[in-house]
Amino acid sequence: MKNTIVSHRKKIHPRIYLDHAATTPVEKKVYRKMERFFTDNFYNPSALYHEGVMTRRALRDAREHVAGLIGALVDEICFTSGGTESDNLAVVGTVRAFRRANNQVKPHIVTSAIEHPAILASCRALEEAGEADVTYVGVSASGIVDPKDVRDALRKNTVLVSIMHANNEIGTIQPLRAIAAIIRARRKDTGSPYPYFHTDACQSANYLDTNVLRLGVDMMTLNGSKIYGPKGVGFLYVKRDISIDPLARGGGQEFGLRAGTENVPGIIGLAEALAITEHMKEKEAERLLVLRDRLIDRICATIPGVFLNGDPKERLPNNVNLSIPRVESEQMVIELDAHGVACSARSACKSADEGASHVIMALGTVTDETTGIIRFTLGRSTRKADVDHVAEVFSAVVQKITEATL
Repeated sequence: MKNTIVSHRKKIHPRIYLDHAATTPVEKKVYRKMERFFTDNFYNPSALYHEGVMTRRALRDAREHVAGLIGALVDEICFTSGGTESDNLAVVGTVRAFRRANNQVKPHIVTSAIEHPAILASCRALEEAGEADVTYVGVSASGIVDPKDVRDALRKNTVLVSIMHANNEIGTIQPLRAIAAIIRARRKDTGSPYPYFHTDACQSANYLDTNVLRLGVDMMTLNGSKIYGPKGVGFLYVKRDISIDPLARGGGQEFGLRAGTENVPGIIGLAEALAITEHMKEKEAERLLVLRDRLIDRICATIPGVFLNGDPKERLPNNVNLSIPRVESEQMVIELDAHGVACSARSACKSADEGASHVIMALGTVTDETTGIIRFTLGRSTRKADVDHVAEVFSAVVQKITEATL
């Protein structure tokens, strides 16, 4: 009779990825669409021979597809290397175009205190160089910009208002349409084409309406890595007749706004990813909303003193950002990783910065330096069992850390 070895090891739960605000996996359909443009159709779209012309047609089709999906014209889509470049182009390009035409007037920008670092760093660089003045409007304790604060911040020389569609850390959704109405009224009163209205929609594209006509924006940033498309590609919607200067000069590609050989595989993938996103966003938002609230409820029921950062309703359906008293952020992330859960302590673009999150600081709700911040962002692969497992593991992790510090 053979010996039977009985294992008492607990079943290991598969690793759970809850950092979709940082980046998303490429959909298989997107990858398959891109693949041949790395190999068989690798040609430069500026070439005049047959293969180059065919590649240029594929690029044109992708641009038409993207434009149609967001309600734009074909020549209003400028492909870039991603959200950061698009944000930089919108901010710096607007200021430098204005200064070139009005060199006696110092331009002014209005933005919010919780914008993505790509916006804030561009604004600060312009300030430090003496090229522009900037007003950083605050937000409510729930992370919402008051349109009246934007209106009150406007000056005669305001050339740009940049307010993100949804925040990358706390997921709060901003009242873009109300702000757009204020800007339209301002332009009507002054007869000036300024200020332009720009929004960063990288986080919102998966779940919210990104039709530029309905939003009322003049420029919009979007990238591939947040919508299950490739990294290293994005676009800036630039409304026709808007005047901005390019950051990269050379061959005149992208209607003169961005020189350099186009990333054709990436652009093809971006267009396909955006099409898939538009098709499924409504149902996916509804599905994730249920899971998001389930995760929040289960964590709040088991961890004393936990606090939800951001508005409980006006937030993305996949975002859970929590403050935990007397627990270090990085320690929570490391412990969760050891238990097979991938999440973040702050925005991925701030992970190398040991300072406090500028978004959380702007809320004014966290005053204790010992409070840790954790962000879970759900995605297409997230299931109910994952949410329940994470809630259970997180409670145990926080208890372990808390007991160790007593």
